[in-house]
Amino acid sequence: MTRRLERLNGLFRRELSDLLLRQVKDPRLAQFVSITRVAISPDLSRARVFVSVMGSEGEKSSTLEGLTAATHYLRRELNHRISLWRMPELSFLRDDSLEQGAHVLDLLNQISEESEKP
Repeated sequence: MTRRLERLNGLFRRELSDLLLRQVKDPRLAQFVSITRVAISPDLSRARVFVSVMGSEGEKSSTLEGLTAATHYLRRELNHRISLWRMPELSFLRDDSLEQGAHVLDLLNQISEESEKP
């Protein structure tokens, strides 16, 4: 990945996080939504936005529905904030890596507790 793409990925992550925090008021969005990563294609045609949602399965799916519905709005706002020749199409994907990491830590703690018992 080129340095330019790395910088764009970080910039998109920051700007999208700010937009979600301050301007998007969709009731479908869960209270704890964070953008973990953005992956923009080398030709700048697509941007995959990985989102972590804390909550139930219903909250996670409704949050993705809300983000998908707000795609055009978010893209237009990004176009005002970031000067690019072509603004990538946004697609939102669920990122469960934080939950998986917490689950692995719980399993490791259980193993260490069991090994300490006589």
